[in-house]
Amino acid sequence: MRPSARTAARSTTCWTARNRALVYIVTGGAGFIGSNLVRALIDRGHDNVVVVDDLEDGHKFINIADLGIADYLDKDDFLERLSADAAFGSGIKAIFHQGACSATTEWDGRYMMKNNYAYSQTLLHHCLETKTPYIYASSAAVYGGARQFVEDPLFEGPLNVYGYSKLQFDRYVRRVAADPASQVVGLRYFNVYGPREQHKGSMASVAFHLNNQVLEDGEARLFEGTDGYGNGEQQRDFVYVDDVCAVNLWFLDNPGVSGIYNAGTGRAQTFNDVANAVLKWHGKGKIRYIPFPDHLKGAYQSFTEADLTQLRDAGCDVEFRPVEKGVKDYLDQLCGTQQH
Repeated sequence: MRPSARTAARSTTCWTARNRALVYIVTGGAGFIGSNLVRALIDRGHDNVVVVDDLEDGHKFINIADLGIADYLDKDDFLERLSADAAFGSGIKAIFHQGACSATTEWDGRYMMKNNYAYSQTLLHHCLETKTPYIYASSAAVYGGARQFVEDPLFEGPLNVYGYSKLQFDRYVRRVAADPASQVVGLRYFNVYGPREQHKGSMASVAFHLNNQVLEDGEARLFEGTDGYGNGEQQRDFVYVDDVCAVNLWFLDNPGVSGIYNAGTGRAQTFNDVANAVLKWHGKGKIRYIPFPDHLKGAYQSFTEADLTQLRDAGCDVEFRPVEKGVKDYLDQLCGTQQH
């Protein structure tokens, strides 16, 4: 008889008994940003990293197959263990909550709020009760069509239910953890790209898709102009995943700092910039512009740019690489350097 995924997960979750060292929990640890954060922790020498995720889509296993994690837990089993086993919860050094449904095209609000909002609430209250540092993923999607991207309610107004689920949790944090006894940090990720995102399908970064298109037929396809922007001239704050991980680790090293902060480069660049960086890496290809999809009209951010004032005032000095450097670093890993 084949054991269920949850039964299999339970059978492995004895790390508190066999290893008394405190562990780092990374939820969504088999996902894009989460798996890169796991790698960053391991690169620091931590051998006590536990991944929490939902591997119903087993394709994500590849993101953690090369990582020496201490253990794996199903996301539902993790919550059950937290509520039922005090020793289990007290063995956690910090929680990096990266798990969420990040599909901006998903309109099942009931699912989004249960997965992104209620789950985050449960972890928050555990961390507040046990004084465990809690660093969680928010999103620039909370800003919607704003022209300024400052961590202030004045500028917040999401365009989709994903953005709303993230905003509502930020609001909850502001209400119940305005002056926490232990660290609570929300990081509003902008347009993150980099290794270990291949499982995301249509939600993978534009750099990932453009690279595949150039490899396939030599054409990088971008949307025609919309919202007053020229072809390919919509602008986003594209931030490399290693830099996002560095921000997470800076907060880990500075547990006295709490709050909600932007995590972007602070410089908007065009989709044309990304495409040209991909073409430059390959040394071939051209850009072709395609009609803007009807289903994205009114639910699409044509401009994002992180205001880094509050992040810098908090003391975070992480440097963010521009698209030209980030895309090169990404494709060097994704495609290898043998073509150069």
